[in-house]
Amino acid sequence: MKAVVFTEFGGPEVLRVVDLPEPHAGPGEVRVRVKAAGVQPFDAAVRAGWEPPHLKLTWPRVPGNEFAGVVDEGELEAGTEVLGFTAVQAAAEYIVVPATDVTPKPPEMPWEVAGGFTAGTQTASIALEALNLRAGETLLVHGAAGSVGTAAVQLAKLQGARVVGTASEANQDYLRELGATPVVYGDGLKDRIEAAAPEGVDVVLDGAGGAALDVSLELVRVRDRILTLVDHDRAAELGVLVSKSGRSAARLAELAALYAKGDLRFTVRRAYPYTEAAAAHREIETGHGRGKIVLTFP
Repeated sequence: MKAVVFTEFGGPEVLRVVDLPEPHAGPGEVRVRVKAAGVQPFDAAVRAGWEPPHLKLTWPRVPGNEFAGVVDEGELEAGTEVLGFTAVQAAAEYIVVPATDVTPKPPEMPWEVAGGFTAGTQTASIALEALNLRAGETLLVHGAAGSVGTAAVQLAKLQGARVVGTASEANQDYLRELGATPVVYGDGLKDRIEAAAPEGVDVVLDGAGGAALDVSLELVRVRDRILTLVDHDRAAELGVLVSKSGRSAARLAELAALYAKGDLRFTVRRAYPYTEAAAAHREIETGHGRGKIVLTFP
């Protein structure tokens, strides 16, 4: 099978496409013929040399921790269209995962959306759950135009919360479409947030870190109502939350059902053929653009 791999740590240039032996499903597993796989900062970090805790990686290493495709072996009926999650290995023509880590793909969901849907939506859902967001509260989302932010804004609105979202000037109208009050990054951020939320901010989901997190600490005094997705090195010192594991097929099925009903919009920024994985990784490293980067497989 064709797979995107790296055999040394480094930038996007270390990625290449090679032939690897096809994996096969064992008891309790399914093999999925991958149609699309998301690309995210997690993958770039692994490629650059970070080794996730409790995960033993071998060489060559195949990035990618979310995917969509068609089951062709294992516990589910062959031909079943699914989306699912893993730790690595998704950027390949075939992937084997536990049958409990996939859920049926709604017919309304295009393959490109399905391939990049899992990480952003589940991360947002898990984070809002950890923050104990309640109806009537005001949520501040930093990096609100990214894939996690896009999902968080909409899920919070469905829960009855008010949302203020920070993003670049180019994404202000996009945030309005999602239902958030948009605020531009940069100097004077605290003042602009206070003007957008005159009754105060109750909860913060930080997808930017740095100065955005510093401003959040001034706005919300209760530290366990601030969760950072990116500034993990400072989180313990500051007493703020970080996202915990909690992905499940049941959670993913609920989120996919919201998409199928039209209640959860999910944007794909660009889809690259798997042969252009290096270009996809370069784009994911350029900043907080709108929507998800996805690799497609024929």
